[in-house]
Amino acid sequence: ATSRLLVNYQEPYRSQILDYLFKPNFGASLHMLKVEIGGDAQSTDGTEPSHMHYENDENYFRGYEWWLMKEAKKRNPKIKLIGLPWAFPGWIGKGENWPYDYPDITAYYIVSWILGAKQYHDLDIDYVGIWNERAFSSKYIKLLRYTLDKHGLEQVRIIASDRLWEPISFVMMIDSELHGVVDVIGAHYPGTKTVPNAVLTGKKLWSSEDYSTFNDDVGAGCWARILNQNYVNGNMTSTIAWNLVASYYEELPFGRCGLMTAQEPWSGHYKVESPIWITAHTTQFTQPGWWYLQVDGHLEGGGSFVALTDGLGNLTIIIETMSHNHSKCIRPPLPNFNVKPQRATFYLKGSFYMVETLQVWHSRLDFESGKSSLFQQLRPINVWGGRFSLDLNVDEVYTLTTLKTGRKCAYPEPPPPQPFPSNYKDDFNIGNPPFSEAPNFADQTGVFEYFINASDPGDHVFTLRQVVVQRPITWVSDADQTISVIGNFKWVNMTVTCDIYIEKPRDGGVFIAGRVDNGGIYVRRTKGIFFWVFADGTYRVTGDLAGEKILMKGLAGVQDNAWHTLTLSIQGNSASGLLNGYPLWENVTVSSPGNGWAALGTRSFELAQFDNFHVE
Repeated sequence: ATSRLLVNYQEPYRSQILDYLFKPNFGASLHMLKVEIGGDAQSTDGTEPSHMHYENDENYFRGYEWWLMKEAKKRNPKIKLIGLPWAFPGWIGKGENWPYDYPDITAYYIVSWILGAKQYHDLDIDYVGIWNERAFSSKYIKLLRYTLDKHGLEQVRIIASDRLWEPISFVMMIDSELHGVVDVIGAHYPGTKTVPNAVLTGKKLWSSEDYSTFNDDVGAGCWARILNQNYVNGNMTSTIAWNLVASYYEELPFGRCGLMTAQEPWSGHYKVESPIWITAHTTQFTQPGWWYLQVDGHLEGGGSFVALTDGLGNLTIIIETMSHNHSKCIRPPLPNFNVKPQRATFYLKGSFYMVETLQVWHSRLDFESGKSSLFQQLRPINVWGGRFSLDLNVDEVYTLTTLKTGRKCAYPEPPPPQPFPSNYKDDFNIGNPPFSEAPNFADQTGVFEYFINASDPGDHVFTLRQVVVQRPITWVSDADQTISVIGNFKWVNMTVTCDIYIEKPRDGGVFIAGRVDNGGIYVRRTKGIFFWVFADGTYRVTGDLAGEKILMKGLAGVQDNAWHTLTLSIQGNSASGLLNGYPLWENVTVSSPGNGWAALGTRSFELAQFDNFHVE
């Protein structure tokens, strides 16, 4: 759920961000894009909607991943696409929190996503994964291959298991049928190392999720180091950064762990961070289908280099000399090592002996002055009799290449940063929304979608509706309630107003909230000030999403299947609530949390509607 805020950037800023990421020879010029196959459940920084909320439901226009893949392909038709599920809708497990009891259903569900990508968006998915960082089932993987082939998707390759090198490598060594259907072994955060069994399989080895580091210059150093050393130390020919762009509220888990930052659609502000230009050192001068040359890429004074060729005479060498403290990734821990200034001499042999000059691109991460020099083109280097030398300093990246296509492009500065609007309204009155979700709402459990009430002749034709009615097969501990957050995490005093409509009789219920302090993988422990009304006519004020810390309760007279207006006012240490404009409770003492987002949601996985949301 890391691209949530990207979609509602205004033009031209949205297209500029996408150009920095995907446009060839412009910025990061990415080679591949991996997206979540939405599963209606929390996947780190929010939930992404499934294409099949229910068994009899199919919709290939939910969420933002279809749009993102199309924008990537529009800029680079050759970009590779990968889909991977983090979670699954509950019906797939028939009540169990497990996707492999009915593997034919799970395979059908994943293959329909791939078919839908082609049918509705003309997108060809290149690779599909199993279950992010969770158990794999050999039976399911084989069935997935069979189901893909049956639907004419032989070209879609399988990557497994997006966790650790083991046990997948060992199981592939002893199960020849599994070995035959897995094309790529993908490990997460491998620390540039692989294991003997993985190498013995003879399969492509990928770091299929890596980086995940705050995107300052240390993050850039981490990225530079692993982009090279994942191959040098671990034979990995692909490294995939989580995440593409930090387009989610920064106070959610792993804030700003993207290659660039675009978390302010309301202002248009974004920032091209240094990892973008570190990426360019590799991506602008190689392509999928190039080969790594099998040389020992360790430099004597510390650091590393890789060399790649297209097999048509082109050569690209990428050198990094990142020091230990300036290249720590978020995980795993980095053993100590030393890097010192050095002179490196390279010898070109075979067909490369004929190379006379190499283009030079250079970055230097400067941690003293903070004035780093990023992706600058230097004078070409002359190669004499197949050899050349280079003086390398610490914390540098060099690209030496026969290609003359590299470019460092830039747009004018975007608008300056602004906080979230302090007076924000959404009546959800939009006939043909470009996306299924209302802007800026970040769902943390459940899925909130635009809805059209065919039966309501009144003021509530267009609403926002929570649509997940069964606990999904989760990836982490989703809450037992549904919740979507919005606004500025630093807000202290606020008034939240919203029209609500409980659809579930007897034990249904909804809330509005302020000073909401948590989300993402920590959503279960969310605290704040929550104003609940229930279909049985009661109300509650609680200090937490779980509803365990009760501050006030009583009778409200709210009914299901009728519209009511809730207002929550928080000032300093005091909160009060209105129902349909009249005071229902007041002067409830609130101590912590002292600040947070606004939010709305439901008591359980139940249908409910919201309209005329206003926070001030």
